[in-house]
Amino acid sequence: MRIGCPKEIKNHEYRVGLTPESVAELVAHGHDVWIEAGAGNGIGAEDAAYEAAGATITDVDTLFTQVDTIVKVKEPQAVERQRLRPGQTLYTYLHLAPDPEQTRDLMDSGATCIAYETVTGPGGGLPLLRPMSQVAGRLSVQAGAHALEKAQGGRGVLLGGVPGVAPARVLVIGGGVVGRNAAQMAVGMGADVTVLDRSHDVLEDIDRQFAGRVHTVYSTATALADLSRTADLIIGAVLIPGAAAPKLVTRAMLSDMQPGAVMVDVAIDQGGCFETSHPTTHADPIYEVDGIIHYCVANMPGGVARTSTYALNNATLPHLLRIADLGVKQALERDPHLRAGLNVAGGKVTCPPVAEAQGLDWITPEDALAHLDTAASAAA
Repeated sequence: MRIGCPKEIKNHEYRVGLTPESVAELVAHGHDVWIEAGAGNGIGAEDAAYEAAGATITDVDTLFTQVDTIVKVKEPQAVERQRLRPGQTLYTYLHLAPDPEQTRDLMDSGATCIAYETVTGPGGGLPLLRPMSQVAGRLSVQAGAHALEKAQGGRGVLLGGVPGVAPARVLVIGGGVVGRNAAQMAVGMGADVTVLDRSHDVLEDIDRQFAGRVHTVYSTATALADLSRTADLIIGAVLIPGAAAPKLVTRAMLSDMQPGAVMVDVAIDQGGCFETSHPTTHADPIYEVDGIIHYCVANMPGGVARTSTYALNNATLPHLLRIADLGVKQALERDPHLRAGLNVAGGKVTCPPVAEAQGLDWITPEDALAHLDTAASAAA
């Protein structure tokens, strides 16, 4: 199979879909790998390293026209979506639910589009999303602590306090992978941390994990409103796989918060869990609404590109090898967990939460694969 990895073009996105080590694995399996010139510069991987691993260095136009499978990190930007063609496979994060324009373009492209964030694991969970959730959860506290500085518009509060001065209050909404990693960082920095969640099992597990150093509260609208009034830093860590994030913190609630409090919306890729959230970039990460500082960078892990890229490749490479070795159709048919990642195929949406968020019709992945069979037979 011919596999191509273009350079990421989203604002301040330094990650890359394939490391030189991943390229070497693919080449060892007999596949041709094409890398856009300069794609790995953001992680310190020069073109020579990719060539040494067996890749061909090329330009972006040649790459998109020659390869069977495109491997990326972030969702394809408009210019990239126009380069996709029928029969091609796209393997990357998509986050389609809040992005009807991207959904429409991918449907029109005729490409088979597999989203990292909805691929499931044998033991449950989302193993291709997990590494970036770990990074984003830890970064959210780091970013929030910086935004709390007075020079950034925040309250001027040190997360861990000092002897004689109370630490900052950190409220984490959601006890999943993002929330636990955020809590871990906040506790490590000496903050007073509370986690909200609606699962008793999750709350019990967090209580055991942190040996009582984290307050756990069952999530209700009343609890969220009460805790947000005194929070210095709020981390939005809510995820409904494939679906748009629920708007849990409303604009009306901001007026009751402490001026200069900071909200970090890690769910922004799925539309955000604060009503006043909108995507920002690493170049201009924060804005203020009603005296509350918002940090809503849509590609947070891109800020630590090398760590993030290697963590991501560790998770995505096994599935990519199966796609390359078997072909995308057989790989999807044989692996129900990979099949759960199929979001668009044959011009149809195959992920129910995406269709529901956008009011679109959808078909099952199984029906989509049968349709691709029909299309292939007709073409033959």
